[in-house]
Amino acid sequence: MKKYFFSLFLLFLFFFQLGVFAQEAKKIIIENSDFVDRNETAAPGALLLTGNVRVNHDGVIMTCNKAYLFQNENYIKAFGDVQMNQGDTLFMNSTYAEYNGNVKKALATGNVVMRSPDMNLTTDTINFDRNIQQAYYSTYGTIVNQDNTLRSKSGRYYANEKKYQFLTAVTITNPEYLIKSNHLDYYTNSGHTYLFGPSTITGKDNFIYTEKGFYDTKKNLALLKRKSYIKYKDRRIEGDSIYYDRNREFASATNNVKITDSINKGLIKGHYAEVYRAKDSMFVTKRAVAINLVENDSVYIHGKVLMVTGKADNRIIRAFNNVRFFKTDMSGKCDSIHSDQKQGLTKMIGKPILWNFENQMTGDVMHLISNNVTEKLDSLKVLNNAFIISKDTIGDGFNQVKGLNLYGKFRENKLYEVDVVKNTEVIFYMRNDDQELIGINKNVSSSINMQLADNQIETITFFKTVDGDIYPEAELPANARKLRGFVWRGDERIKNKDDIFTDEENVMHEKIQQQQKKEDLKEQVPMEVRKETLNYDKKK
Repeated sequence: MKKYFFSLFLLFLFFFQLGVFAQEAKKIIIENSDFVDRNETAAPGALLLTGNVRVNHDGVIMTCNKAYLFQNENYIKAFGDVQMNQGDTLFMNSTYAEYNGNVKKALATGNVVMRSPDMNLTTDTINFDRNIQQAYYSTYGTIVNQDNTLRSKSGRYYANEKKYQFLTAVTITNPEYLIKSNHLDYYTNSGHTYLFGPSTITGKDNFIYTEKGFYDTKKNLALLKRKSYIKYKDRRIEGDSIYYDRNREFASATNNVKITDSINKGLIKGHYAEVYRAKDSMFVTKRAVAINLVENDSVYIHGKVLMVTGKADNRIIRAFNNVRFFKTDMSGKCDSIHSDQKQGLTKMIGKPILWNFENQMTGDVMHLISNNVTEKLDSLKVLNNAFIISKDTIGDGFNQVKGLNLYGKFRENKLYEVDVVKNTEVIFYMRNDDQELIGINKNVSSSINMQLADNQIETITFFKTVDGDIYPEAELPANARKLRGFVWRGDERIKNKDDIFTDEENVMHEKIQQQQKKEDLKEQVPMEVRKETLNYDKKK
């Protein structure tokens, strides 16, 4: 029984091999030749075909002026105006070609042009393997596909997928941009381009760098995934993932987003951003922070949402919801901020609180005014329910001033003069030069003027309708030493740039960093950066 099955197996294998052999053994057929001859001296064993030569092999038609056909080897060499057609999908012209019918492989050289309905490739030499439907070349080649012209040192064409793959020195030239890469996959029917490794896209108004990206050359859409950025004349956008629409001049970035304003020395960070260049606006959220350089110090403004609008010389920054800001000598909180860089005016709106050194200020609305020439903080307005509190220098008491409005002046970012107007009230701990307590001044007046030195109240001048007295410490009870509405919020004070973020935002940030580290490990593939090819970001 075993011998029976073994015999059947051998018989099956024999017929299978016969079938394969018969399939591979299809002969090159001569369909036309003006003259047929033999020249055993020039080409032993070959038929010499001359004049309007046309041969056929399994659906491939070859025409030329002259050919040597080696019938036993099923092999042909063609000369002069050679053309090979594979149906109506692939055409190849050259001055010389060879074709092996047994292995279905062709070689074309000399002014080679390979054409399909959607592209033309010109190069010096091409190898074509019909079995896997792939053509490849290692001499410089140029592909023209609609508006795109591709040039590379070597490449491979996948006929079934209509895809080119380039691994060395490839460029795509389009009327609107130039793409350079060392590893690029290009689909001729869709115009889709996949970039691997250091790659650049240079346009008239911007420059793109990526190490893993996709670009739709027909729709002008890009998705950039690794170490990518978009650079304009005045702005640079970075992110772990960037979507870009060239037609709308729109970009959105996700995770570790960084937008640099080179003109206004500003930087905006977050984990999601949308940038509308044509409208000169951007939207940033998810741990968003705007960082501006002022007097060699950085101002950090954080809100749930940041919006920046206007051109570089007329820019407005808005921050919404639980806004916090920090500067070395100043910090604060409010519901929202509106900052006009041209006017040098920053409005703190909705329950604002400001700390300047040891002074705590509150009111309904606050205005911070900067000098646009010196870029230094010039003055402060606290409108409606102004209240300023500072701890006494030695004891446990608090110096307090309240009134309708407060107007302060800064010198070197320090308050040196404050005017409080309308219905002012004061509690002030008076000390001599030896810092001994003289008494507690408690009174009301129409308005007051305070002179400050080293961030402490040095003198107070009262104007009009003054009513009050200086009390010895023992004669003023503790419950009378605080003005109505007094709230000391020292525990809320923002003491460094990290305090502007909530715990929830910091947890989200840490998760994103961990995920990015995992992605970086996946992408750590050895890669040679050919600077002479890319030549990217010269201005960097």
